Amino acid sequence: MSKYAGGIGPLDEYPIHQAPLPVAWAASTDRNFYDRSYFNAHGRTGDVFCIFGHGYYPNLGTKDAFFLVRRGDVQTAVHFGDPIDGEGRDRLDQRVGAYRVEVQEPLQKLRVVVEETEGIAADLTWEGLFPVLREQPHVMRSGSRVTLEAQRFAQVGSWAGTVVTDGEELAVTPDRWLGSRDRSWGIRPVGEAVPAGAPAQPEFEGMWWLYVPMAFDDFAVVLILQEEPDGLRTLNDCTRIWKDGRVEQLGWPLVRIRYASGTRVPTGASITCTTPAGTPVELEVESLLAVPIHVGGGYGGDPDWGHGVWKGPGFAERVTYDLTAPDVAGRVMFGVIDHVGRAVCREGGGAGVEGWGLFEHGALGRHDPSGFADWFTLAP
Repeated sequence: MSKYAGGIGPLDEYPIHQAPLPVAWAASTDRNFYDRSYFNAHGRTGDVFCIFGHGYYPNLGTKDAFFLVRRGDVQTAVHFGDPIDGEGRDRLDQRVGAYRVEVQEPLQKLRVVVEETEGIAADLTWEGLFPVLREQPHVMRSGSRVTLEAQRFAQVGSWAGTVVTDGEELAVTPDRWLGSRDRSWGIRPVGEAVPAGAPAQPEFEGMWWLYVPMAFDDFAVVLILQEEPDGLRTLNDCTRIWKDGRVEQLGWPLVRIRYASGTRVPTGASITCTTPAGTPVELEVESLLAVPIHVGGGYGGDPDWGHGVWKGPGFAERVTYDLTAPDVAGRVMFGVIDHVGRAVCREGGGAGVEGWGLFEHGALGRHDPSGFADWFTLAP
C-alpha cells in the first residue's frame, strides 16, 4: 500500500469506524492508549497455571505479547515485541513474533499459538462456555488527569491443545482445563515512564482490587471490585450470566479475604452477593496456586518487562524466577496476584455447587477494612 494513503488500511473497508480517522489510528492521542487481550488456563489441580496475552499501543508504535507458566516454585515467561503496523494490517493478523491469535469464531472460539521459544511452546484453542459479558467502564484519576479509562468484556471457557515446557508436553483437554479471558481497550499506564510533574494531591496510598470470573455447570459469575484506602468502593460490578444469555446483577458483594500469616498473599475469600429478589448467593473461594503477574507478566510495575515498552524489532526473551528467592518473594506483596481458583456457590442456603476460574486479588498499600495501615503492614 502506498505511504500516501495516510494510514488507510484493510480495516477501513469495513463500516466499523468510531471516529473520523483511519481505524489504525487511535481516537485519543494519549500515549497510554492500548488495546489488549488477557487469557489464563489451568487444569483445576493447582499444579500448573498459564497466563498470557498481547497488546497494541498505536501511539507508542509498538505491540507485545507474553506467555507465563508457573509450576511448583518456578515461574517462567517468554516475552515478544515488534513495531506496530501503522496501516492496521496486523490488527487483522494478530501476531507478535512467535505469538499469534486466530479468531475462529468471534466472541466464542479462538486459537492461541506460541511457536517454540527457548523451550516454551503452546497451541491452545479456546471455547466460550457462556456468552461474553460487558463489564462496567473503569475510570481512575490522579487529580484532574485520567490515568485509566477502559472498557472490557470477559468470558469463561475451556481449553484444548498442548503446552510444552523444556521438552515436557502437557495435554490440555476441555473436560479438565478451564480459564477466563478479557479484552480491554482505552487508556492505562503503558510504555516507558514519563515525568510525573507535581506530586499528586492527595498522594497515592494504594488500592484494593478483586476480580473473580468463575464457571459453574449452569452459570458463570463475574465479579470485579475496587476500593480506596479508606474502603470507599469505586467500582462495583457483580453479574451472573446463564448459558441462554440471561444476566442478573448480584448487588453489592460483601467480601472477607483470608491471607497467609505474615504475607499479603490470599488463601481464599468469603463473598456474599444478593439476587435481584434479595436471595443471598454465597461464594467460598480458595486458592490452589498463586501467580504474581508483576513477576514476568508485565503488569503493575514489573521491573523486568513492561507492557508497551519498546525493546526493538523482533524482540524475544525468556526469563525464569524462583519464587522462593528473597529478591523475588519480596516483590510479591506489591502487585496483583492471579490464582487458580476453586469456588463453592450456595444460593439461599441450598446445596453447594462447585466452580472453577480465576481468583485475582491485590491489596496494595493502605486498606483500612483489611487492617493494612501502609505499604508494609502484613496479615497477622
